[in-house]
Amino acid sequence: MSNSSISTELLDRFAAIVGEKYALRSEADLAPHLIENRGLYHGSSPLLLKPASVEEVSDIMKLATETGTAIVPQTGNTGLVGGQTPRQGKADIILSLERMNRIRDVDPVANVLVADGGAILAEVQKAAEAHGRLFPLSLGAEGSCRIGGNLSTNAGGTAVLAYGNIRQLCLGLEVVLPTGEIWDGLRRLKKDNTGYDLRDLFIGAEGTLGIITGAVLKLFPQPLGHQVAFAGLNSVTDALALFNLASSLCGASLTGFELMPRFGVEITARHIDGVRDPLETAYPWYVLIDISTSDSGRDGGADDERRAGTGLRGGVGARCRNRRIRGAAKGALAHAREHVGRAEAGRRIDQARCFRARVEDPAFHGRGRRSGDGGDARRPHLRLRPYGRRQYSLQYFSTAQCRQGRLHCPLA
Repeated sequence: MSNSSISTELLDRFAAIVGEKYALRSEADLAPHLIENRGLYHGSSPLLLKPASVEEVSDIMKLATETGTAIVPQTGNTGLVGGQTPRQGKADIILSLERMNRIRDVDPVANVLVADGGAILAEVQKAAEAHGRLFPLSLGAEGSCRIGGNLSTNAGGTAVLAYGNIRQLCLGLEVVLPTGEIWDGLRRLKKDNTGYDLRDLFIGAEGTLGIITGAVLKLFPQPLGHQVAFAGLNSVTDALALFNLASSLCGASLTGFELMPRFGVEITARHIDGVRDPLETAYPWYVLIDISTSDSGRDGGADDERRAGTGLRGGVGARCRNRRIRGAAKGALAHAREHVGRAEAGRRIDQARCFRARVEDPAFHGRGRRSGDGGDARRPHLRLRPYGRRQYSLQYFSTAQCRQGRLHCPLA
C-alpha cells in the first residue's frame, strides 16, 4: 500500500470500528488535530478515529497492523514539539482518546486513582480533591491535556521537585500494543517486586511502543497551608543560591521552584490579557516559589512567610511583599502558561515586524476564529512573509534592545 494514500474501502473498515459519528473525515473536523499549539508543525490525515473503549482501540490497532497503516495517537494535542502531529503528505490516521475520559475509581484509603488514558488532568485533580487527596501533577495545559499524553511524555509539571515526574506518580498501566494485544498492568501495589517492570517502557515512549488507555495514579494527603513568593534575580547563579537556601529552610514543604527568563515574562505580559509584570523593577530572571504544608493555612502560612522572607532578604532577590500580589502573580502565571501558544505567536508577529516583514492576517483554527471577533484565539496559525529573498530566524529581541537601537521595531 502506498504510504501517501489510503483506499476509501480501508477508511470505511476503520470507521466501522467506532461508528461513522466518531470517524471524522471533513477538513473542518480534522483541522484542529493537524497542527500544534504554536502553529509550527502541520500535518495531514484522511481520518480521525474516536474510540470509546480499550476493545475498540485494540481492533483499530489489529487492522492497522494487518494493513500496514500508520496510526498517530493523540490526546489533548497540547504538546509543543509536534509529537502528536501526523506527517504532512502521508496517510497517517489519528487515534484520539477524547471519548475515553472516565475516572474509573478513587480509593482514598490506598491513595490511588484509576483513570482512562483520555481523562483530562484537571478532572483527575478534582476527583482526588473531592476525596481529600492531592494528585500533584500540575501543568499550564491541565484544563485540556490528558493523562495518556502526560504519561507518554513523562510530564514533570510545577511540583516535580517535591513529587517527581509522572513516572514517579504512576503505579500501573493498561496499554494496547501495536498488534492489538491488551496489556493489563493496572496494579495498585506500591511494593511490587514481581517480574519485569514493563510500565516504565511505555512511560515516556510517546506512543511508539503502545497506546496508554488506562493508569493507576498515586494520591497524596491534601496540603492545608499554601504560600507563594515571586522573586526577581540577577543571574542563574543567584537562582541556584536561592533554591539551596529555600530547600534548607523549607525542606519537604518546598513544592515548587520555577525559573523564568525576562523575555518569558515580557512576551506574556505583552500578548496575553490579564497578565502583567508582578514586580515594578525589571530583572533578568524570575523565580516562583510554592510552599505547601500539612499545617492549617493560618499556622503554616505564618511559618512559611517567615522562612521565605528570610531567604529573599538574604540579598539574592527582590520580593513581592504584598500577599495579594503574590497570589495574583501565581494566577497570572497559570493563565500565561495555558495560553503560551498565543504568546509565542504574538512574539513571532513582533519579530516579523521588527524585520519589516509583511504579516498576513492570523488564521485561527479549532474552536476559535480570528482574533478580535470573539473567537477563542488560543491556537493561532501565522503565516510570515519577509520582504525580499532574505529569511530571518524568529529569535526574540526585547523592547529594551529595540530602544537601544540594536534593531528597528515599530512596537517598541
